[in-house]
Amino acid sequence: MADAETRIGRPAPFFEACRHELRATRDLGPTLDLACGRGRNALAAAALGLEVVAVDRNAEHLAELRAAASEAALEVREADLESGNPPDLGAARFGAVLVFRYLHRPLAPWIASLLSPGGVLVYETFTTAQRALGWGPSRDAFLLEPGELPGLFPDLVVERFEEGPTDGPRPTETARLLARRPR
Repeated sequence: MADAETRIGRPAPFFEACRHELRATRDLGPTLDLACGRGRNALAAAALGLEVVAVDRNAEHLAELRAAASEAALEVREADLESGNPPDLGAARFGAVLVFRYLHRPLAPWIASLLSPGGVLVYETFTTAQRALGWGPSRDAFLLEPGELPGLFPDLVVERFEEGPTDGPRPTETARLLARRPR
């Protein structure tokens, strides 16, 4: 895992904060990492002993993830989440869905529908406050308004919600949500 972290990157701090809840979803189904990028969170989920499906549209990033995940229980799928049709993930229900640094509001109901009863959504993405930092997305379509994230998932039970700056070498302004599908 240390070698993969060097190439791919460390998992997000909010992922780390939700490790216990994620580990507890193992019997509910695999973990889905949507818009996984190079797969830093997918690899971290696999390191927790979870079966993982990682989805992204960037073939080069997915190739890096495949190379880093050679021994992990990790399936990699290339798909454009914004094509108008969500990718076919079969009849699978997921114990957890991870979404980091990605926002396409029309997918929110579909994302919630993927969770098994008792499954968790771990979601973190940029807010409009990110603009003041001078890097990252600037279009409204890619930035959450204050307090918006929980409202995108009205049928899930919010267990943790926070907004504001993150720590790290390159601070960000994000909203962070841990929500559960009722049993």
